[in-house]
Amino acid sequence: MESCSLFIVLFLHLTTHVRSALVVGAGVAVGVGLGTGGGNLWLGEGNSPPGDPFGRPASVFGGGAYAALQAWKSAITDDPLGILSTWVGSDVCSYKGVFCADSQDLLGNPTGKVVAAIDLNHGYLQGSLVRELSYLTDLSILHLNSNRFSGAIPFSLRELTSLTELDLSNNRFVGSFPTAILYIPNLLYLDLRFNYFSGSLPMELFNKKLDAIFLNNNLFEGEIPENLANSPASVINFANNKLSGNIPFTFSYVGVKEILFLNNKLTGCVPEGLGLWTDLQVLDVSSNSLSGHLPDSLSCLSGIEVLNLANNKLSGELPDLLCSLRNLINLTVSANFFSGFNQDCERLTFRDVGFDFSLNCIPGKVMQRPQPQCSGSPGAGLSCLRNPLTKPLVCGSIVGGLEATAATPSP
Repeated sequence: MESCSLFIVLFLHLTTHVRSALVVGAGVAVGVGLGTGGGNLWLGEGNSPPGDPFGRPASVFGGGAYAALQAWKSAITDDPLGILSTWVGSDVCSYKGVFCADSQDLLGNPTGKVVAAIDLNHGYLQGSLVRELSYLTDLSILHLNSNRFSGAIPFSLRELTSLTELDLSNNRFVGSFPTAILYIPNLLYLDLRFNYFSGSLPMELFNKKLDAIFLNNNLFEGEIPENLANSPASVINFANNKLSGNIPFTFSYVGVKEILFLNNKLTGCVPEGLGLWTDLQVLDVSSNSLSGHLPDSLSCLSGIEVLNLANNKLSGELPDLLCSLRNLINLTVSANFFSGFNQDCERLTFRDVGFDFSLNCIPGKVMQRPQPQCSGSPGAGLSCLRNPLTKPLVCGSIVGGLEATAATPSP
């Protein structure tokens, strides 16, 4: 947890949030245990705060931070590292794992301190989240990685309108995808990894302006929403769930750099539209049930560094230009039913590129499947080509051709 402290202090030092008449984080960050309270912010004890000009209840205006954190403390049943022993008294800025920042009004006048970040990563706390956390409306960062929090995510967290980073990974949360997340307007980073969330993924998630979406190692099921390409995220991780159906097919440009589909129950073809995702650096579709031939458009992934197609039911020959991609670091096609590849793939080892083609059906190569397994390749009759090529592949022209195909109405 302490390893993240410097990052959070710097983040709060550089980041400005405007909320109503407050500008949060305007140049001053308070570290853990520095004791910078002492009357700067009314926190629920002593004299009452001044009246709220907007008519908000006193529990939210002024005393909200103290009320929220004390309610949460009461819902934590085990604290092996003694973190909560510091959560005593009205100075919440001195609580371990709680970071405060100076706030200002729109004229630049100081208005006291607000709770701007909570970092309890690796605290091994056991308990649940409480609805009172919604009082922390100036909170920008909530990091709860590697604890033992359980139960569902309170819907009231939708009120955390300043939140930009939410890390709930490596806990014991359950229930469907937390709907509250869809209402947090400024969220940029979402990490729900290694929990027990279940059910389907909402389409609204991929319309949000998130830069990173980590959903791996949960129990999500159903199909990946068709609007996946709407997401501006640079990293999306679906790995190790129970997602089914096809990889969403799109002819739109997608700016994602890393996308992981591995170890789900996906079927169908590798879609041609992936060739338009030209910013991709990492693509992993391994350990699914994808079948058919690979589209030639994959050769348009000029930035790809890691491509993992292992443990599927893919067949045919590798596209001619796939192995000639200049940025390739690792290509894994093992445990499929590929029948061959060209000389560029033979040269990959001389380029110091990792190339695993074991357990396929490639004549004359070692560590291949027994011939009886290759006599009837699964999905060999499946047609994956929506735009069959009659000329040598030129990526600019295939991208244009794919877009034209998408724009042409069906007869």
